[in-house]
Amino acid sequence: MASADLRDELNCSICLSLYTDPVSLRCGHNFTTPGPGGGHNFCRSCIVSVLDAQEAAGGYSCPDCRAEYPERPALEKNRKLRNIVERFSSTQPGMEETRIFCTYCTKYPVPAVRTCLHCETSMCEEHLTAHNKSVNHNLTEPTVSFMDRKCSTHNEILKYYCPIDATCICVSCWVAGDHKGHEVEPLDVASEKAKEKLRPVMEKLNSKREETEKRVQNLKDYSTQQGYKSAGLGDRVALLFTDLRKKLDDLEKRIQGEISRQKDQVLHSVSDLVEQVELHVNKLTKDINRLEGLCNITDPLTFLQDVNAGDMSSESGDIIGDVGHPPCVDEGLVSLILHRGLGNFADDLIDMKIKRQFSVMDKSDILLDIDTAHNNIIISEDLRSASYSAVSQNRPDGPKRFRSQQVLSSRSFSSGRHYWEVDVSEAEKWNIGVAGESLERKVSEKESYIGFNEKSWTVITVTNFFASHNNIHKKLVSDSPVQVVGIYLDYEAGRLSFYQVCDPIRHLHTFTASFSEPLYASFCLYNNCTIRIIK
Repeated sequence: MASADLRDELNCSICLSLYTDPVSLRCGHNFTTPGPGGGHNFCRSCIVSVLDAQEAAGGYSCPDCRAEYPERPALEKNRKLRNIVERFSSTQPGMEETRIFCTYCTKYPVPAVRTCLHCETSMCEEHLTAHNKSVNHNLTEPTVSFMDRKCSTHNEILKYYCPIDATCICVSCWVAGDHKGHEVEPLDVASEKAKEKLRPVMEKLNSKREETEKRVQNLKDYSTQQGYKSAGLGDRVALLFTDLRKKLDDLEKRIQGEISRQKDQVLHSVSDLVEQVELHVNKLTKDINRLEGLCNITDPLTFLQDVNAGDMSSESGDIIGDVGHPPCVDEGLVSLILHRGLGNFADDLIDMKIKRQFSVMDKSDILLDIDTAHNNIIISEDLRSASYSAVSQNRPDGPKRFRSQQVLSSRSFSSGRHYWEVDVSEAEKWNIGVAGESLERKVSEKESYIGFNEKSWTVITVTNFFASHNNIHKKLVSDSPVQVVGIYLDYEAGRLSFYQVCDPIRHLHTFTASFSEPLYASFCLYNNCTIRIIK
């Protein structure tokens, strides 16, 4: 069935609109009337209004078949029909009923199709035809807001628009009122002009909305990707620790096995010694018993003859010398196995991390280049510590030396991944990061300081704590004072990350850039400032 035909089947015969809260009226002469649920169907509010009007007249009848009832008929909910109407409405977007009824249909409500602003009445098709034949009034879509369409001064229909005062006016306003002599336009002309002005705005807004919706979708996609990434990262961590536990379990089993082997060896050796000593004790006991027997002989001749006939020397010997000392558990051997096992474990850890796709963040060997150091910066003998001093070090000038209070590392990075840590606990103010090889060194203005030009990327704490590049600063927040800063550079990926290393370990900031020249670890020092590169 076509949509229009189906809609006709779903219209209430009273209001001629889609059923609202449909109910069935069972007619006495017909209990099988065609239609969803059987019986005659109406909107609840429509049939209630009809029955109320019939009650005043003293009798009840069906609005469709005119069957009469001796008493007010019962209304039955038609849930099946209601579901059909709801499904139909959901497939017909924009089909909203005005629910404005004809002023002249008093017996039961009939939807209005037009409203006369002059008469302030709404009419159905039937009454509209009669109205059009009698008068030529201004008609509009069904409405109950008559005052909004009339002049508050002259109570006349608003027909014109005054661009000068940007307001809608009636004929009297234009002819003899406040807008006399103004250039006015009919409402439809003014409306079209206003719509023409709004269309570019709408297009622009639609474009912005599309961009915003795309941004929202991108954020949702990013959120989903990050969810998958975190889940995958968690799985990789779990697998890595499974590998670690297996390695440690294997090492523990090997050490425990060695301890058990030594224990068994010692127990076996001690058992053998005990057996030897017990045999020796038995032999000594026999000798003692024999000698005691001789001593108990009272006849001197017999005693002397027996003594001379036997060997009176001790055959037991030195039991301590014969048996020797028992072995003991060798703790030194166990310590050696543990030490070498843990050393191998540290080497294996790198392979296990690579296997599970984790970055190997072994510390790079970073030393300071004294030839770059400003003359007020003191460099330690091991080239890992730098301090600011008010006393010049009087170093000879050179092409690499800074005129600003800065120093670079002697090693540069033009590929790969690198990690180093800097102790800033003895610096009230500090500025550390990386700088390109072409960073200006022979000026002392602000633009030459790391973080204040396009050649460097740094984290700074002076009056505030912030990340800086090309003189653009982003404020950072840390839950606790930063004592040690970890710096991780992935040159090919164009990522430079800063971390707070001391507990709790926290990510501070990550720069993304396309690095095009060798980069150096860079340091800017201030008064009362000492920094140290941690091995």
